[in-house]
Amino acid sequence: MLKEFKEFAMKGNVVDLAVGVIIGAAFGAIVSSLVADIIMPIIGLATGGVDFSNRFVLLKEGAPAAPYATLAAAKAAGAVTLNIGTFFNLVFNFVIVAFSLFLVIKGMNSARRAPEPEAPTAPVAPSREEVLLGEIRDLLKAGR
Repeated sequence: MLKEFKEFAMKGNVVDLAVGVIIGAAFGAIVSSLVADIIMPIIGLATGGVDFSNRFVLLKEGAPAAPYATLAAAKAAGAVTLNIGTFFNLVFNFVIVAFSLFLVIKGMNSARRAPEPEAPTAPVAPSREEVLLGEIRDLLKAGR
């Protein structure tokens, strides 16, 4: 049983999957940082300095009453909130990851694609000598 497990674990597909998961996790961290640290501050600046990570809608107040300056303060007070900014960040993460994967898969498919076969060319007309030799052959066959 241990031998069978070793054979299964060492198959190429399993190792490829493991490498893909590890690289995917690292790529996800990079994308999260890109969205949170670069894209969202630019969008916040364009919208008048709004910090999207702290955008929320208060549904129910917590122990110290509202207003809450940050989402963390609202959560610490036990308030019930709709975390719009967090959702917006996650949607941006998803769009960037999906587009990146699209580009990777598109590149892989174009690399795998076999080159297009060349269009068949028109046959070359026989030369004068070939035509004469063909006529001589036909005459010899007919003469027999």
